[in-house]
Amino acid sequence: MADMGAFREAVIAWVAGGPGDRARELATRLPVRAAVLLEGPSDVAAVGALAASRGRNLAAEGVCVLSMGGAMSVGRFARLLGPSGLGLRLTGLCDEAERGYYARGLERANAAQPNAPQPHAAHPDPAQQRIFVCAVDLEDELIRALGVTRVEELVRAEGDLRALQTFLRQPAQRGRSSQQQLRRFLGTKKGRKIHYGRVLAEALDPARMPAPLDGLLTSL
Repeated sequence: MADMGAFREAVIAWVAGGPGDRARELATRLPVRAAVLLEGPSDVAAVGALAASRGRNLAAEGVCVLSMGGAMSVGRFARLLGPSGLGLRLTGLCDEAERGYYARGLERANAAQPNAPQPHAAHPDPAQQRIFVCAVDLEDELIRALGVTRVEELVRAEGDLRALQTFLRQPAQRGRSSQQQLRRFLGTKKGRKIHYGRVLAEALDPARMPAPLDGLLTSL
């Protein structure tokens, strides 16, 4: 039986230059109504965990959460999935530094549809409305929401306390805040950001969800 994972794989193959027939077929069969464009797999893990904490199953709701492998790919994904492609509703979560890639990619996807409705003068560009921006990045948002002490407790519970202590002794970490140190630690080992994206999200009280993530989930 087809599932959202199969659709996700078909989209990634399509973006890489393969045929789009499989993605079109699955989009109709599932059906898929929206796509969330994320920079990487750690973002996917966190968004999935946060949605689950609110009792939501995005795949069952027809929402495909995609890791694009970097913000520079947003234009290609938006062109194939948006108004000129599958016609899905597009939204995204990005770091502040990548806001421009998302804004341009979504604007171009909207402009590629000849009959796309023009934004009402009293409202911002629809493409801009679909982008939710983290002040630094997703990990930073989660660390601030949980607090340094709680994140350190989670690192200990996951068996990474010794690795963290070794990391903190590095000269490069002197002068950085505890929050900055933890954020950098999460990116020091392959797979760690993905793992902690889920761990931090699952530990977060839904009532303390950072604004960009709350906005994203509320919009879907």
